Amino acid sequence: MMAPINPRNELQKDAPSKMIKLSSVSKTFGATVALHETNLDVSAGKTTVLIGPSGCGKSTILRLIIGLLEPTSGTIEIDGDRVSPANILRVRRRIGYVIQEGGLFAHLTARQNVLLMAKHLKEPVDRMETRLLELCELTHFPESALQRYPVELSGGQRQRVSLMRALMLKPAVLLLDEPFGALDPMVRARLQDELKEIFKRLQQTIVMVTHDMAEAGFFADCIVLLNEGRIVQSGTLNDLRTKPATEFVREFLRAQRAVEAI
Repeated sequence: MMAPINPRNELQKDAPSKMIKLSSVSKTFGATVALHETNLDVSAGKTTVLIGPSGCGKSTILRLIIGLLEPTSGTIEIDGDRVSPANILRVRRRIGYVIQEGGLFAHLTARQNVLLMAKHLKEPVDRMETRLLELCELTHFPESALQRYPVELSGGQRQRVSLMRALMLKPAVLLLDEPFGALDPMVRARLQDELKEIFKRLQQTIVMVTHDMAEAGFFADCIVLLNEGRIVQSGTLNDLRTKPATEFVREFLRAQRAVEAI
């Protein structure tokens, strides 16, 4: 049974130093290798950003973590729990997942989208309502807009609803796949500022995918740069800038002109 909304804090004080561990994980689709054998540790309570060119394997890693894809080889552990077909539903309920453009159900209101999984798990109504109001305050989403449908919301509001839905059950891990990609620059910048403040308040384990090194540098405690299904280098933005491991790292950073402004 899934633990109710209330008992777990956003970050457990006794959480292990490594919340997510990929050991020799690979993914192939027929003859196509999406991810070569990869080892990756994601620290608890930190923000790890996966970055690289299109098709490098960053979104594949996110989908493997949440169990939307099954690894061809290797093992994945979350909070010390090895992910398997037998426990994937239980593990998945402890992961929040935000995708580009929000992925909201068009026929449901903002309120219904946020409460969808909690209602499915038959959480008490008063607890759900309390959590909903907490999340509106956290994400600066107006309570008056909860009855609107996604088409009636702005792009930034849709992403806030998607974030509230992902945080509703107080997950141990939050995954974000290009969460700002569809937003115009001004909305994107404002939401980035707000989201960074939310991350700071929650002290949660976060894995984010982006193609923008400036965005990665803004959010990340650790940046993981991938190319052609392999991790090329990981570390801080300063590590990548001052100690690039390969010529590809140098070229990738040179192509990211906005990094100079960080």
